[in-house]
Amino acid sequence: MRPAIGITTATVDDPPVHGFARYAASHGYVHCVADAGGLPLLLPYPDPALAGEYLAHLDGVLLTGGLDVDPFFYDQEPRPEAGKVDAARDRFEIELIRAAHAGGLPIFAICKGAQMLNVAFGGSLLQDVEVSVAGALRHEQKSLRWDAHAHHVDVVAGTRLAILVDANRVRVNSDHHQAVDRVAKGFVVTARADDGVVEGLEDPDHPWCVGVQWHPERMPDDDLTRRLFAAFVEAASRRRVEQAAQRSLPHGVQ
Repeated sequence: MRPAIGITTATVDDPPVHGFARYAASHGYVHCVADAGGLPLLLPYPDPALAGEYLAHLDGVLLTGGLDVDPFFYDQEPRPEAGKVDAARDRFEIELIRAAHAGGLPIFAICKGAQMLNVAFGGSLLQDVEVSVAGALRHEQKSLRWDAHAHHVDVVAGTRLAILVDANRVRVNSDHHQAVDRVAKGFVVTARADDGVVEGLEDPDHPWCVGVQWHPERMPDDDLTRRLFAAFVEAASRRRVEQAAQRSLPHGVQ
């Protein structure tokens, strides 16, 4: 059976459908998971307490992009350049991330997802790259296509990300104005843009916990995208097999 991959969602209310908001995720996330052999399942968030119950049915978690992270969750006041937030989503995702991490589920975090991964374990964010970083590159694209390569990223040798991409420098797309600032304890930076902005992080002590700041799901035919999603879904599949083997053992046998 395909490993079940939980995909975080966003609330979409502009415009409302028949007066109602809805939970949604971009097709790219769903299609990339399915193309890599996973079973994509969307995770709405009416109650943070559902996070633990979701994980009982999942083999991996994909943290998607979205609005800014509420600065409340990393002990800052919002700056004028900060954007719209969804505190209910952030609260749910923090619970989901911590529980998934503790349970050893593979976690793949993209754009806001990578920022949430950092915040969930005590890290902080730059509320606006252009304001905070001298000589910043254009990370939030307004003129390029959303699937176009925007800038280069240097990958740190010896990291899981470096092994996955099999390169020390890659070209990526870009659509964000916030980024990781103080890195959470236990995590390491795996990639940076030429202006020093963090473009990747991971937990080297976790079975598979990888975050990237760019949007691989928007470039489904790119070799880099295929490598990342294939490795993530493969890790989820291994965990599914391991969990099934554990359940098949006689009672009391470890």
